Amino acid sequence: MKNKTSAFTLIEIMIVVAIIGLLATLAVPAFRRAQTNARTSAMQSNARQIISAGQQYILTTNTTSIAYTALTSTTTAGNNPAYLTPITPVAGEVYTGVTISATGGSFSLSSADNSVQITLTY
Repeated sequence: MKNKTSAFTLIEIMIVVAIIGLLATLAVPAFRRAQTNARTSAMQSNARQIISAGQQYILTTNTTSIAYTALTSTTTAGNNPAYLTPITPVAGEVYTGVTISATGGSFSLSSADNSVQITLTY
């Protein structure tokens, strides 16, 4: 009698590999889109925190504008604690050039690779 062993054929393995490759090509763009959406949301949240802290500082000290670097400094307005803890960038964006004005305005932020850009008006 013959001893029959069961195994996958080369064609079956190639079909499985092709299906996995097709699923990967569909999943990678969706993952990148989700990653970009998460970075955008985090950057918007960080910008809103800066705006809120800047407006609080302006109302408290009766000044006309405040820079981000001054909001995070412990020497702002004497020896008072900082109005805002320094924000850790999520996409390589730079907050140091941001200034909040009492009359309102807007500012833009871009990620380091320019894949995410936001503009907030306050």
